[in-house]
This record gives sequence, structure tokens and C-alpha cells, in this order.
Amino acid sequence: MTREAAVLVMVAVAVVLLGLAAWGWVRRARRDRTPLIQPAELNAADVPRETIDALYVATTVHDAPLERIAAPGLGFRSPVTVTVTDAAVALDLTNQPRITIPADRITAVTQATLTIDRVVEKDGLVRLSWLADTGVVVDTYLRPRDTSARQLADALAPLADATDPSTATGDSE
Repeated sequence: MTREAAVLVMVAVAVVLLGLAAWGWVRRARRDRTPLIQPAELNAADVPRETIDALYVATTVHDAPLERIAAPGLGFRSPVTVTVTDAAVALDLTNQPRITIPADRITAVTQATLTIDRVVEKDGLVRLSWLADTGVVVDTYLRPRDTSARQLADALAPLADATDPSTATGDSE
């Protein structure tokens, strides 16, 4: 095989792989086109307890850290400001409307080491599990920038503790 033929074969393979990746993303975006939660502001009475700058890593199917959800506003990694109040957590992703998750929808706050696109040191991510408008529990992963994941998890933990256990029954299937 000549050098030119080998280059053409490699280019063709690369084009096919890129096409398959694009096709997969379009199918995933179409599947996940329903918003997980409607954008909303915090209530005027809610006083921020803590504001932490972080990196929004991904939202995945609950307990399936490699199954990304490409829902509107949550499909791409982005800087985020996490505002924690006694009644909710607000996620301000860059160039996206504010997403406010009420405490009664938060089912768990834990630390994690990996999710789709990201593997970090032990317990370097915060996993926020919450009940979406679609009726299933999803996991949102955050990586704090200037503080520890433990500090962010501790700030969010009272919201999960306030959850009525009967609302934490969403299942990903």
C-alpha cells in the first residue's frame, strides 16, 4: 500500500468515527430533550448560607456514572456557582438559566471519584442525587475549585437530610 493510500484510509476511518460520535450525541440529545427541571430563581426569602465556585462535570442516570444525560442546560461541562440555602441549592452554569433544586427533591449528597469524562483523586467530586421532573432520580457531579469537595458536600448535606424519605423512590428504570 502506498503512503497516500494509507493516509486516505486513516482519514476515512477518522471521518467515520467522528460521524458515529456525532450521530450518537444527536441521538442522546434527542432522547434527553425534556428538561430535568424547569429553570427557576431562589425565593426572595431564601438567605444564601454558602456560595462555592465549582466545575459542573455532568448529570448522569442515578448510580450509573458513565451514562450521561444531555438534558437542556445540563449537557456540557461548565463553570458553575453553587448557592446553598436552607430550602434549596441553585446552580448557575455559564450562559444557562439558573437551576434551583428544592431540598425536598434532594435524595443524597455523597462524594465520588469518577463520572463520565472525569476521574479525580479519591472523593474529589460531589455527587448530588435529586428527583427530576421526569420522575427519576439523577446524579449531578460537581468539582469545587477553591475549596474541598468535603466542604461542598457538608454544605449540601442538610438539604438531603431534610428530604422526606417517601420522595426518594425515583428509579432510573
